[in-house]
Amino acid sequence: MTLYHWLLFFHLLGAFALFAGAAVAGTLQIGALRRERPSEILTLLRLTRVGVALVGIGAVLTLVFGIALASHLGYGLTPAWVRAALGLWLASMALGGIGGRTARHARYRAEELVAAGDRPDDELRALVAHRPSLVLSYLSSILLFAIVVLMVWRPI
Repeated sequence: MTLYHWLLFFHLLGAFALFAGAAVAGTLQIGALRRERPSEILTLLRLTRVGVALVGIGAVLTLVFGIALASHLGYGLTPAWVRAALGLWLASMALGGIGGRTARHARYRAEELVAAGDRPDDELRALVAHRPSLVLSYLSSILLFAIVVLMVWRPI
């Protein structure tokens, strides 16, 4: 295998980890929306940390090996599609991070409620269903798909 193949392999591995992590975290977040008991919500929100870890690993791999691959192929960071992909990557990570803050606060609140008797709570429901945070997370995922479009078709 050549250097190109190794760079491509790790770049694609990162992309798979990134998308898998986003899917895991998103699915568990949606599951938490459909639960009432704090203990159930807590279990699901704790599991989202696995997805978040995959997103982090995937984000680093895609960035590092993507830049290395672009450099190896002679593109560098000058083509518009590479700069656009980097901008979308940065925006996606920022939106996902901001959107995930409320879920972390919901996890903390669920821990408090489980310790206090595991009774449903309006504050927890509001945190889990916080629409602006969910929208930011969805926008983050849409930007990831836009990056894939740029990587496959390199339109600009």
